[in-house]
Amino acid sequence: MSGFSCAEAQAEKPAATAPAQLTKFLNQVDAAANSRNAKSVAEFYVPNFSSSDGLNRQTLQDALTSLWTRYPNLNYRTELKSWKPDGNGFLAETITYVTGTQKQGDREFKLDATLEARQRIENQKIVRQEILNERSQITSGSNPPAIKVTLPEQVRAGQEFSFDAIVQEPLGDDLLMGTALEEPVKTDGYLNVTTANLEPLPSGGVFKVGKAPLNSEHHWLSAVVVRHDGITMITQRLRIVGRK
Repeated sequence: MSGFSCAEAQAEKPAATAPAQLTKFLNQVDAAANSRNAKSVAEFYVPNFSSSDGLNRQTLQDALTSLWTRYPNLNYRTELKSWKPDGNGFLAETITYVTGTQKQGDREFKLDATLEARQRIENQKIVRQEILNERSQITSGSNPPAIKVTLPEQVRAGQEFSFDAIVQEPLGDDLLMGTALEEPVKTDGYLNVTTANLEPLPSGGVFKVGKAPLNSEHHWLSAVVVRHDGITMITQRLRIVGRK
């Protein structure tokens, strides 16, 4: 760890000042993910790896296998947002960009996602990971609706919140269908595909008022909007923090 100061770690471009072993490690994880080899990715995590979402090394491997079955051509690119020495390792905040497509019959679905995480890395292995922010968008069709989503990044346990997904274009004579979904972030949520019951949307969007649970379990909030020439589904993470 010698030769690197905390002042350097706070530079404007963290990747330029980070130790070579850290940037090399992140590149290796991306390469393993881009090869769609879940077992190879899992090797970058310690056997007793823990996650804020309850994932361990085996359930992480299972989740990746499930995802890559649905999206066999995903591409991963990770940027280093910040880093600092932490004991015998590093504490790194990263942003991972994920893109890819899947086919269902004659319909193609495009995925664009970003995942912001804080990770403790020691001896070229990830020891613990906390998801700080998450957003994914799935689109299909020749003209998927352009949607603007409003959702706070975090709320307190028991606090009310609003989730709005507004179509950002004139509707004309289009009939919109859609719904809002809310589910806790749990291990099985990474493995199972959520189904949605669509309803007419005469107001041009999806509007939901919710109340955060009394525990500090994070939730996924999703908006699905469908019309004759396109589908858009946006999912964002809502962080729920405990009461003071």
